[in-house]
Order: sequence, then C-alpha cells, then structure tokens
Amino acid sequence: MDDGELVDVGDVTLFVRQLGERRRDKPSLVVLHGGPDVGHSYLLPGFEPLAGDHHVVLFDFRGLGRSSRNLPAEALQPEYVIEDARRLIDKLELGQVDLLGFSTGGRAAVQFVDKHPNHVRRLVMASTSVYSSADNEPYLENWEEYQRRRRAEEAQNWALRNSTIFVWDLDLAPAYLKLLDGLDEGDWSYERALDGRMHPWFTGNPEEILRTSGKPILILHGEKDMGFPVQLAQRLHAAVPNSDLATIENAAHMCHFEKTDIWSQHIRTFLNCA
Repeated sequence: MDDGELVDVGDVTLFVRQLGERRRDKPSLVVLHGGPDVGHSYLLPGFEPLAGDHHVVLFDFRGLGRSSRNLPAEALQPEYVIEDARRLIDKLELGQVDLLGFSTGGRAAVQFVDKHPNHVRRLVMASTSVYSSADNEPYLENWEEYQRRRRAEEAQNWALRNSTIFVWDLDLAPAYLKLLDGLDEGDWSYERALDGRMHPWFTGNPEEILRTSGKPILILHGEKDMGFPVQLAQRLHAAVPNSDLATIENAAHMCHFEKTDIWSQHIRTFLNCA
C-alpha cells in the first residue's frame, strides 16, 4: 500500500495516498472523505480492493490527519476543501476524474460538481445525504435499535466513537474502533458548525445541481445506515433521474468496512460502465 506523500497545492500541503497504477483506459477515482473529524485512513478497507484495476486518490482535508494543521479558523471552511481538491487534481495532472464523496464528503462532492463540472466524469455518493439533519429525525426517532445503541454510546460517554451506531454487525464494532486508533480529532470544530460560523458544504438546490449536471451518479448506501437513514438515499434517487441506487443489506454507515467486497464491486461495476 502507498505510504502517502505531502503535496503542496498552494496555501496548504495535503497528505495524499494513491492506490493502484494510473491507467490510460480509466479516469482516476478521487475520494472526498467524511467528518470532518479525522483523515481518510478509515476508508482504506473499501478502496484497497479497487486498486487492482483502478487508480484511487485519497487525501486528508486541510486541518486533518497529516495535511496542514493549526490553520486560522477562517481557513477551515468547506469551500477551501473543494478548491484544495480541484488544485490537487490539477497538480497531479489527473485530467477528468471520477469523484466519490463519502458521508460529509458527499455534500462536498455536490458543490465540486457544481463549481467544476468539467473535472468530473462520474459521481459516487456513498453513505451520504444532501438533506438537512432535521430530515433524519423522523426515521431515527422511531427506530428502536438506533435509540438503544445511542443510549449505550452515551452511557460510555461516546468513548465507543459511534462504533456501535456506524457498524450494524456488533461483532465487527471492536475492529472498527481499532481502525480508528491513532486517528486524532483534527482542527475543525463542531461548535462552529452548530453556531453558524461554518459555511454550508454546498449552495443551491442539491437535487437540481445533480440533475442538471448530467453526470451518471451512483447512490451507494447501507440498508441499516443510522447516520443518514436509507430513506434519504431513496428520496435522492427518486429526485435525480440520472442516478442509480445500490443498497447493501445488513450494513450501516460504514458499509465499506462491513461489506468490503460488495461495496467495492458496486463501485467497480459503475465506473466500468461505458
């Protein structure tokens, strides 16, 4: 596995990991991770299987992981992450890419497609939602298993780091928690998001942006996602005719970790479409 490198994209340095070899017959797949709380490493189990036949580029957002840290608060805004991604694509001379946004990264991907449509061939929206947190609540309020797991996390003062919520198979929760070992919480502040100081990840109507982009879109979602309930993925699919929806049974938010082979095969099949 690539040990990664630091890439200067202007005012920040990004920690970048490239999996697989560049290919003349396929665009590179650029990944926007979630959070923003830790870097991209927790996503590696889902992308390593793709490295045999795709070139995959992952990077830590500014203020996270091994990318530039201790930046002023005003530099930690979503629009800078999106421009960092664009500059990285240009710096690595990737040309037109396939783009995958995971969780919060899916929201960033919407803005990226809106701002830089010529950079993107195909789009994967993985374990994400373009809707507000208020749209989650009706599905989570009456979901007994979610409420039970949330109470257990609270009882542990969130020391389990959502491992019993983000992973459906509780036998896998300790392994997922171990995957997070050593990944420190970065410089982004949830308090700034809650009090309105953080800018939105996208502007405009996300459904309209994705419809009018004309990009083929794969919506890839765990059936038991407790972060963004699957009903929201179904809603987006219904609103965006140029999308395909793939749901993975008995998998939650981190379905790339729980069902690695199924998850990666869905992506492979979609990217290989003519």
